Amino acid sequence: GRMWAYTVGFTVLPHVGGFLGWFLNRKEIPAWYEKLKKPSWCPSRRVFPVAWTMLYTGMGYASYLVWNDLGGCSSKAIVPLGLYGAQLVLNWAWPPLFFGARNLNMALIDILCLDGLAVGTLCSWYRINRVAALLLLPYLGWLAMATCLTIRIWRDNPEQKAAKSD
Repeated sequence: GRMWAYTVGFTVLPHVGGFLGWFLNRKEIPAWYEKLKKPSWCPSRRVFPVAWTMLYTGMGYASYLVWNDLGGCSSKAIVPLGLYGAQLVLNWAWPPLFFGARNLNMALIDILCLDGLAVGTLCSWYRINRVAALLLLPYLGWLAMATCLTIRIWRDNPEQKAAKSD
């Protein structure tokens, strides 16, 4: 019975920060984001919650597989779960930086660091559990698109780069 609770806990964890980021910044999306210059390939706003629900579920379950294979919070888990935790923090930090602070410079730095940590997480997980590593591939694909989108928005909206100036 206890393993079921761990499975659910690890799977739900990424959703917590994702939901909080959306909830705290939801008013900024129609008010500010819609007015930004965006490339033609920018996904519809309706795609983001569906995509993030699937991505957070996959990465959360993958983190459970790694944690379980390493026997819980052992010394062997420090690097692979530390990388995962660090990238998750940067993932959760992006919406408040981008939408809340409207700081395109910090959002860009955040997502570039996030990319590095996410790739590092995948590489460290591959040696532990290949299924867990494969579960991160859709996330890395989405992050690549999100990074390109952030770069384009940063480049095409120079007056928005610094921060909110209300």
